Amino acid sequence: MTKRQCRENAFLILFEASLRDDAPDVLYQAAEEVGEIEVTDRVRTLVEGVLSQSEELDSIIASYSPKRAVSRIPRINLILLRMAIYEIRNIPETPVNVAVSEAVGISQKYTYQEDTAFINGVLGAFARSLPPREETAQEAE
Repeated sequence: MTKRQCRENAFLILFEASLRDDAPDVLYQAAEEVGEIEVTDRVRTLVEGVLSQSEELDSIIASYSPKRAVSRIPRINLILLRMAIYEIRNIPETPVNVAVSEAVGISQKYTYQEDTAFINGVLGAFARSLPPREETAQEAE
């Protein structure tokens, strides 16, 4: 499974998590029973990391989205923003531009054009605020 597919699978599970009050293991089991979402260690890392840091991630998102309170950001957009920021902050082998590009790519599949522009804008502002980091090899997709 590609890293892109892992991200999309994590996104789908996180979206489901936003609709249900189930533990991650229950969501993983349901996803695998449906048979369309493979749950790998990478998917688990993204899902559990985003869920465990949601409040902190929302605080970061709020600081880059002053015109729109986090509670008013559409659920899909919020999940994509959380995932990208989580990955940038916690998975150093992922280049910042890859995390941003992947979130934008997934948003193009699941959201409206205006939402994609919003996600790109928030993540772009967040990325520009970061200190430069050494990015060795580009992440293979």
